[in-house]
Amino acid sequence: MKAHWSGWRNLAYAGLLASAFAVAVLGSWRYGSEVDNWAYDYMFRHYQPAPWQTQSVLLAIDEPTLQLSNGMRGIRGVLAEGLRRVAAAKPKAVAVDIILADPGDPAENAALADAFRLTPNLVLSCQLINNGAQWEDPLLQFRRWAAAVGHVHAEPDPDDSVTRAISLEKRAGYDRRWALSLEAFRLSRGAPILESPSDLRVGSTIIPAPRTSAGRLMRVRFVPLNMAPIPRVSLAALLHDASLARQFTGKVVFAGVTAQTEVDRIFTPYAYGAVTPGIEINANAFETMAQGRFITDAPVLWVLLFCAGITIAIGLAFFFLPGWRAYAGAAAILLVAHVTPYVFFTHERVFSFAATVSVAWLAAIIAAAYQHLVVRRNLRRAEADRGKYQQTLHFVTHEMRTPLSAIQGSSELISRYPLTEEKRKQIADIIHSESKRLARMIEVFLNVERLSAGQMELKRETMPVKDLVDVSVARALPLGDRKRIRISLEPIPGDLRITGDRELMEYACYNLLTNAIKYSPQHTEVRISCRKDNGYIRVSVRDQGIGMDQKEVKKIFQKFYRTRRAEESGEAGTGIGLSIVQQIVEQHGGEIEVMSQPGEGSCFTLVLPVAAHAAAPTAAEQY
Repeated sequence: MKAHWSGWRNLAYAGLLASAFAVAVLGSWRYGSEVDNWAYDYMFRHYQPAPWQTQSVLLAIDEPTLQLSNGMRGIRGVLAEGLRRVAAAKPKAVAVDIILADPGDPAENAALADAFRLTPNLVLSCQLINNGAQWEDPLLQFRRWAAAVGHVHAEPDPDDSVTRAISLEKRAGYDRRWALSLEAFRLSRGAPILESPSDLRVGSTIIPAPRTSAGRLMRVRFVPLNMAPIPRVSLAALLHDASLARQFTGKVVFAGVTAQTEVDRIFTPYAYGAVTPGIEINANAFETMAQGRFITDAPVLWVLLFCAGITIAIGLAFFFLPGWRAYAGAAAILLVAHVTPYVFFTHERVFSFAATVSVAWLAAIIAAAYQHLVVRRNLRRAEADRGKYQQTLHFVTHEMRTPLSAIQGSSELISRYPLTEEKRKQIADIIHSESKRLARMIEVFLNVERLSAGQMELKRETMPVKDLVDVSVARALPLGDRKRIRISLEPIPGDLRITGDRELMEYACYNLLTNAIKYSPQHTEVRISCRKDNGYIRVSVRDQGIGMDQKEVKKIFQKFYRTRRAEESGEAGTGIGLSIVQQIVEQHGGEIEVMSQPGEGSCFTLVLPVAAHAAAPTAAEQY
């Protein structure tokens, strides 16, 4: 069913696939963020990696704690007592996710400051205020005991308000602060933060967080659903049962509000519609760094190359595979496009789902539609060609019947009847002339196929146009005499020369001349002229026949097309002569111009390039 596609169709097919690739990629980058987020969250919820041991614990200020402290206004005294018990358990670091900037109660402040003094590797929190112009820091009496102050800003996605990443640094002018989780990680490892444009290094851990206009974003690897969540100890429960402090030994403690009435509305890939406390997001960010489970975006070049490969694969499937096999191959490639982002995610790479899937589907639709259209076009063309060849067969049998009948009848006369020598010679001449006519007819059809297949080898020689026209006129004179048509030849300069195949060019001139005679009424004139015009030689043959309208002029070079003038004149013809002439002229770098009006005759002009360098006259020309 597959046909060999022509060059320009292959280019059109490749161009359509390239356009599909470009449109899908650009469209996915512009409008596919929501699709990528949906796919990312879906994979997050369904992928279950090997579990790990968490290194952090939450000290939760929950609803019972708020009841104990009479709300957030009295939380500092309760928190101070809890931190003393936490400090006694010797944690690696303690991060407090409460902004302690307001004055508060002096007695409670003193108690809390004393608890901070006892707390190892204490990290206090700060936040940007006044549209990011300055930092809101904890009171100095608290800050003096802190090993670091870290910001607590999440980075919710603007499309759906889901927090998938945090910025590890924030700036207010020239004052930069690292994230609370990063400071806690640094202190727990006892190593400084070393930065480069592409990452951060803390001890032996390299954090892939390149510097961008949005800060150093790090995707948070939230604890999977197949694992136990980060341990949580209620501050109220700790004050009631001091033995719970054992859970903090050797851990990094994140103290903050978890009561639903007090926390900000922060969502995660696991909790659509459910509020997640900010302290829990900070703890998960710490776990991401502590476990080294970094989720990074696949390079854009990888995505582009993969999408290009998908496009090429689908294009080749529909180009080389027939019928249902092409669709089966495309379906397999579509499956690969859908699965690839998940495979990358299992290796902690985020691969654009929107880009791969949109490229795959758009390329498949375009390739399938193009193949469908090509197959339908080829089918229509095959049906049209079959009709033309049936018509051709009719013409051929009609044309060959006459010479074959003459040859058959003449041979029967010679074999069956005694004839005079003069009569035998006359019959032999008939057989000879009709066999030559039959041979010329066969040669014409063979030339059509050779020219169409590009198998006819053109000879290259420089020839005078005058000789070319003179030979054609001499061969056409007997046909003109029989119809009493005068052939008028305007003088042709002898220095006008063209380069090409002499035999084929004589055929082209002779064909135009005989057509003019065939389709002209008796007692008319056929005029031949030649002139040089801007590096081209124009050989014109003008008749006084019935002419053609513009609709016919557009079709006369089609194979087997017979004009109205041919039908009305009663002249037999196969309708392929002009097709051969056009191919001959085009292979010589020229073209044919036609001017015709009904009732005013027709003018066919061969436009051929002048020979670049006139060659010396051949012996035949000298003769």
